[in-house]
Amino acid sequence: MLDKTWLVRGVQAVGLLTPLLAHADVVSDSSLALGTRNFYIDRDFKEDNPARSRVGSWTQGFDLRFASGYTEGPVQFGLDAAVQYAYRLDGGGGRGDDTIIPYSRSRQEQADEYGRGGVTLKMRYSKTELKLGELRPILPVVVIDDSRQLVTTYRGGLLESREIDGLTLTAGRLTQIGARNSSNYEKMYLQTGSGLRRTSDGLNFAGASYAFSPSLTGSYFYAQLEDIYQQHYLGVTHLADLGAGYALKTDLRYFNNSEDGDALYGDIDNRSYGAMTTLKKSGHAFGVGYQRMLGDSNFPTLAGYVPQPFLVNWSRVAFIKPNEKSWQARYDYDFAAIGVPGLKFMTRYLKGTSVDRGANLSQAAEHERNLVLSYVVQSGPLKGVGVEAGNVVAKFSHGNDWVENRLITTYTWKFW
Repeated sequence: MLDKTWLVRGVQAVGLLTPLLAHADVVSDSSLALGTRNFYIDRDFKEDNPARSRVGSWTQGFDLRFASGYTEGPVQFGLDAAVQYAYRLDGGGGRGDDTIIPYSRSRQEQADEYGRGGVTLKMRYSKTELKLGELRPILPVVVIDDSRQLVTTYRGGLLESREIDGLTLTAGRLTQIGARNSSNYEKMYLQTGSGLRRTSDGLNFAGASYAFSPSLTGSYFYAQLEDIYQQHYLGVTHLADLGAGYALKTDLRYFNNSEDGDALYGDIDNRSYGAMTTLKKSGHAFGVGYQRMLGDSNFPTLAGYVPQPFLVNWSRVAFIKPNEKSWQARYDYDFAAIGVPGLKFMTRYLKGTSVDRGANLSQAAEHERNLVLSYVVQSGPLKGVGVEAGNVVAKFSHGNDWVENRLITTYTWKFW
């Protein structure tokens, strides 16, 4: 059953927005866009007697977003609003929890529809901006998930300052999460796979990113999920022009995670470091990456299937288990290099080994192979329509293998 509170909040947003419309810049600099996504996913579990044989769904989603301009004056104000909605197109509601559509364990079926909405008050002074309300951060310590149907959103405050050239300072506090497979906002907790749910009052974070040069950028962030974990992040990105059309990009990533306060999930002992280097030439890109988990715990991730793409080997399998060593080899090709703009291909292979399964148990290994082909129409009446087909094969030494297929079609209407 769809929670209609998101619709009520959308109506309330219109009321809040009305006084601002009297300011010319608020209207002239505003935008309204409707993103649509048709999403088919099927995951087939292999081996003998898997807990689930097959999960998946076919859904149609909408993401309507309004962004106002700013009022005049030293301190400027604006208001954004967004409404997301999706409904299930197939009749396979009893197939199981595919982590995309809300799933009722009591009824053992997927919901027919779901949605979520919110508003964001924004204030700006010089090059410093404060946002309060619904947020979609993309930071090393907290990110959205735009890989399924509804986009992960949060409630809280986010402050960002760019007063010094090359330096971006960020700080914030988030109190609730709207997960990709939920109509509701709730307090944050950890994704454990055990069903354990011990919530935190909020996530506090701060960090800085600095461009030392056009080719070298460094970042440091700290986060505290109150009474659950503390997290430090350090990242460096370097771009090198090797001449003759060759370019080399190198990413170095380090996380340090430990328990916080009352330690609601017990001791957290995890450190990770990773390196990814990619050589580019014309439309080709060849990448290799290595990642190492240290400590007795998984890398802590937020419940609601929140990803951590700042780990160099983050993927469907994730490769975040205790003491896991993982590497990947990746190849991308942009067909614009041969006169077919909009067409892209990616494939990669990842392998994780030395997974610590606990005392007196043998180590585990896991593998993943990805194939993705995508195209965005460049001209004509279908200009802007995107189509993506993907296939993933995952294999485990201790667990059920699975094969996943996806077909996604997207388009965004920009009303103004």
